[in-house]
Parts: sequence; structure tokens; C-alpha cells
Amino acid sequence: MQWELRRLTDRTNEHHEEGDFQGSSIDRGALGDTVIGNDVKIDSQVQIAHNVQIGDHSALAGCVGIAGSTKVGRHCMLGGGVGLSGHLTLCDGVQVTGMSLVTNSITEPGVYSSGTGAMQNALWRKNAVRFKQLDDIAKRLSRLERDARQS
Repeated sequence: MQWELRRLTDRTNEHHEEGDFQGSSIDRGALGDTVIGNDVKIDSQVQIAHNVQIGDHSALAGCVGIAGSTKVGRHCMLGGGVGLSGHLTLCDGVQVTGMSLVTNSITEPGVYSSGTGAMQNALWRKNAVRFKQLDDIAKRLSRLERDARQS
């Protein structure tokens, strides 16, 4: 298993045991190597695309999907069902909670979440736009309420 895994992924580092990646798919690098760092824990049903780099001591729960040429830092944790879009970077020390979708690079360590419950698509599309405006709307409302109390 280990020899075959190394051949398929180009480079896996030390501290992996036979069966560590069983039931997961790790694509061979296309333009560069796919690299799995030291002591990385990968659950079953994980998809790691071409040219992905995963830093040492990171953990990926079941059903994580990582698109091509993505870099995951050291000591990162990705919860079940997390999706990472391609060509982005997660810095060291990032935790992404289950079922989150990451579409931009994360440059500050910390815990990140995304997602909403299922609803009809037309309503979801409206709410997705509004969600991005929510902080500005709350600030405007606070100013309006303050101004109303003062008049």
C-alpha cells in the first residue's frame, strides 16, 4: 500500500501507516507534486486533487474535497464534508467546520464556518446576496435608531 501510494501521489512524507488513506482518492500531480506532509490524518471518502499540498500534522475528516493546486498549511483541521475550491491557500492553524465551502484563501489562523440550511433556490439566492450585506445593514439600522431617539 505505501509503495503504491507514493507512486500515485509523487510524494508522501513519513509517519503514515498502511491503510491511512484507505477509501480516499489522492490524484497524482499534473504540473507539480501532490504532497501529503508528515503525520497527516486522512479519513475515508476524502478526495485530494492534483498538485495539492497538505502541511504536517493536519487532519481531514470524511467526505472532504480539495480541488487542484490548493495548499493546506500545517496543523489545519477540516471537518466532515468541507470543500476547498482550487488554487487557494489555507495558512497554518486553520480549522474549518463541517460542511463549509471555502472559495477564497484564508490568511489568518482561526476557526471558519460557512453554509446555511437547505431552502428553495430562489429564496437562497436572495438571502445569499443579503447575507453579504448584513453587517452594513445592521450598522445603518443602529444609526437610524440612534438618530430617531435623539430627535
